[in-house]
Amino acid sequence: MSVTVTRNDAIRELTAPGEPFELTDGTVFGRPCRIFRHAPATLRELFEDNVSDAPFIVYDDENLSFREAWEQKCRIARLLVDEYGVKPGDRVAISMRNFPEWILAFGAVTSIGAIAVAMNSLWTPAEMAYGLNDSGAKVLFADQERLDRLAEVESDVNVEVIAVRATGTSKFPRLDDLIAGRSVEAMPDMKPGPEDIATLLYTSGSTGHPKGVASCHRNIISALLSWELDGAARMKVLGVTPEPPANQPATLLAVPLFHATGSHAVYLSSYRSQRKVVCMYKWDATLAAELIEREKISSVVAPAAMTADLVNEAGRTNRDLSTLMTVGGGGAPRAPEQVKRIGESFQKAMPNTGWGMTETNAIGTGIGGQEYLDRPASSGRCAAVLELRIVAEDGSVLDANERGELQVRGTSVFQGYWNRPDANAETFVEGGWMRTGDVAYLDDEGYLFIVDRIKDLVIRGGENIGCGEVEAALLTHPDILEASVYAVPDERLGEEVGATVYASGPLDEDEVRGYLTSQLAKFQIPRYLLIQHEPLPRTASGKILKRELQQSAIRHWGN
Repeated sequence: MSVTVTRNDAIRELTAPGEPFELTDGTVFGRPCRIFRHAPATLRELFEDNVSDAPFIVYDDENLSFREAWEQKCRIARLLVDEYGVKPGDRVAISMRNFPEWILAFGAVTSIGAIAVAMNSLWTPAEMAYGLNDSGAKVLFADQERLDRLAEVESDVNVEVIAVRATGTSKFPRLDDLIAGRSVEAMPDMKPGPEDIATLLYTSGSTGHPKGVASCHRNIISALLSWELDGAARMKVLGVTPEPPANQPATLLAVPLFHATGSHAVYLSSYRSQRKVVCMYKWDATLAAELIEREKISSVVAPAAMTADLVNEAGRTNRDLSTLMTVGGGGAPRAPEQVKRIGESFQKAMPNTGWGMTETNAIGTGIGGQEYLDRPASSGRCAAVLELRIVAEDGSVLDANERGELQVRGTSVFQGYWNRPDANAETFVEGGWMRTGDVAYLDDEGYLFIVDRIKDLVIRGGENIGCGEVEAALLTHPDILEASVYAVPDERLGEEVGATVYASGPLDEDEVRGYLTSQLAKFQIPRYLLIQHEPLPRTASGKILKRELQQSAIRHWGN
């Protein structure tokens, strides 16, 4: 008689004393949590422990092994210390496309105890200036597109700039030139500690400027091992003994590295598995299929919009996509129909997804394979190093199947928002719990279902867009008196930006969009725009009836 192994059984066995994923009680930032006893203490240890001659970074016709990448990180670290005076705790910003140099600079910065500021490469010049000034970055690595934007606000920032892949004449020193004459030296002896801050990733909130999410080395490492643990537990539940793969594991880096999905789930998760990372300059489903075939890609992690493109490409292409084993999601929920289509579209690949935040270092819950096909609306069950609860407005903890605000605590939860004690006071509550702003429920089996958002956000292709920021930009237009911004459902991107405005006179949609290009990134500009010439509807207390406007607009556009 076969014995059914549950997920809880598997995790209990895998995290027991003496096991590779052994968990022990500890603290992070003074908050009680569970810590992986045998984990690397820092990102530097993660990098050093996994130096090998296996292929690591592929970009176009460029290739670096894990060893060659480590040597380049050492050169860049020496440059930062010797020539730029970077010390532990200093912030070093990275703003560029998914070039190999992003990975190399990040590794160098975090290995010497400095803080890597992963800047959103889609930011406008003004947003770049804000991020550089808010973080207090000492050095900036930037590619040509970002250098061009920086030129518009250069007088507003005080930062040393290193040019990466500059295509024209640059007044800034080029990284290639700066490290060309440097021999391979040891990494500077400036080792960070587990609770030293390693990264600042900026996330858009519902109002105001983006906030810098400060995470330590232990936060990030615990997230990486949590994914490994979930994978091992899934194998035990299925009764499968992992066999050595026929090819080196390989993943497609198609999402931006400034997102926790790109930096953590794709890039950093590749060290211990010795997984090859194939970088894409930007998303192109046809090229993605070509790369999957050529590089024998085994996994892709991307938001719903991109995986939908890949499903469509699989249906029309003659490419051999048989090496693809998993199609992971993140950033925005998939429509149930897309989950089903992933299971039907590839020879071996099964879908998986999860819920996580930048603030939790991208982990939270996970679900995959048949389990996901059976529950396509769920985000899965809780990671072993985290706890979840659902809370009512009065702060009381709700029972299973009751809807309330999702709260989380545990090892991967960030320290706090950079220079924002006000936001920290609003986000963290008694007991170390973090408010997520998501309305959700947990069913009787512990599966999480996200049903709404408390925070006023549009999630477009996995990119958080603060409605307040877009509204503020619209209201600077001389003919716009009131503005309300909201999410409009979109089959490919999940959500698009919609807006209803009260204008004082005749107003052209294209003129409004053109006006916004100097204030907002392209992805933030409303795709759907309704212009009316009477005040927007309000409650008795004067609050704009955003939900009413949103529903009316959705009916208008037939979404």
